[in-house]
Amino acid sequence: MEITWSIVLAAGSGSRFGGNKQHVMLGHQQVVEWSVATARTCCEGVVLVVNPDMINDTDLPNAEIVVAGGKSRSESVRNGLQMVPPEATIVVVQDAARPGASVDLYRSVIEAVQAGADAAVPGLAVHDTLKRVIDTPSGKEVTETLDRDTLMAIQTPQAFKRQMLEAAHAHGEDATDDAGLVEAIGGTVNVVAGELAAIKITTPNDLNVAAELMGLNL
Repeated sequence: MEITWSIVLAAGSGSRFGGNKQHVMLGHQQVVEWSVATARTCCEGVVLVVNPDMINDTDLPNAEIVVAGGKSRSESVRNGLQMVPPEATIVVVQDAARPGASVDLYRSVIEAVQAGADAAVPGLAVHDTLKRVIDTPSGKEVTETLDRDTLMAIQTPQAFKRQMLEAAHAHGEDATDDAGLVEAIGGTVNVVAGELAAIKITTPNDLNVAAELMGLNL
């Protein structure tokens, strides 16, 4: 029987937001509380990774384990992974700043791993034209127009076979998401349908968008 735990990442500084975005109110509870509650619905337990300055706060969400984050996203994941109980066979990594990710989205990535994938991530089709550019003395110059039919915008939560996630992090490298580290060691990463409501809150306006997509009042 597979045992699933989630690592919820809430250790970022929120510099582009202008403050600790994970702890701002969204409807009747904090952003991070939405993310932890969804994770607990779908997993046997949750490891919450927070900013070291907040490790002793008394108003943190009700997670089974709370641990201090590191200097990078990947280091924070590794800190959380060390605290996942050894009996867990599937680990889901979620950004606390995506409070709109649904129970169904969690279950989709978990089921893809249960079906045999090393990892599973949610993805949305890209609708804008994408161009590769470089900086030149006269400004930014287009070097290539990419085929958007082969591209997707990737979200979290991302689910992993526990041993594969540990192997991907074994060398202490950094990446913008954990699936990239799994790809680098030859693991299979499947994509499931993402959700518009799983938008990542990066700026104050994103909070308004998330609230609207979740049907909430700020």
